[in-house]
Amino acid sequence: MQLFYNPTITETTTEIAFLKDESRHIVKVLRKSTGDQLQITNGQGGFFIAEITSADLKNCRATILSKTYEAPRPYKIHLAVAPTKMNDRYEWFLEKATELGVDTITPIICDHSERKVIKNDRFEKILQSAMKQSLQNYLPELQEAIPFSEFIAQDFEGQKFIAHCEETDRKSLKMVLKPQQDVLILIGPEGDFSVKEISSALSKGFQPVTLGNTRLRTETAAVVACHSVVYANE
Repeated sequence: MQLFYNPTITETTTEIAFLKDESRHIVKVLRKSTGDQLQITNGQGGFFIAEITSADLKNCRATILSKTYEAPRPYKIHLAVAPTKMNDRYEWFLEKATELGVDTITPIICDHSERKVIKNDRFEKILQSAMKQSLQNYLPELQEAIPFSEFIAQDFEGQKFIAHCEETDRKSLKMVLKPQQDVLILIGPEGDFSVKEISSALSKGFQPVTLGNTRLRTETAAVVACHSVVYANE
């Protein structure tokens, strides 16, 4: 099954037009023609079946035949993850977290962060590709990068955790997670959170947690944290 993404489709949409690159992919690469059907999501829970009415390489058009909506889960997963030094590792995290079902991702700039510039356009494309590949109807929200101190100063609903490597009183994430509740998890950079950052997070109500007995890379820790939440809610 090939799933396409078109964020402009709503409940009242009857016909859609694809952009040039996607039109070319549909007609030339997939060899779709007039009368063929396509599966499309708007990334907001909508799933649509459409029939091609014009197999144009530059402006493929289709008519909506049916539409269904997938109800959102009773909980949300928000991962606030420091950018990795190597960009491809962060991109790997984005892909895998999307496949697992993350809802929101926020890059946080920390005291030990080596990368402070984020290219959201590139990251958005990775999220869209991973959503389509894993046949999901919800596109994760990618927020703008924000300094750690500003991020934790915000108000959040649900459970709040900070995963760090300092030898302090920490509990296993899987032991303290409560199902059916929103979850926010902070994951630090390669050099971990600073002692000051950990203290600030604790003062804001974040619970310190560990993700296992071994030290994980930033991107691995984020994926493990996401999977732990999904598994706890199965």
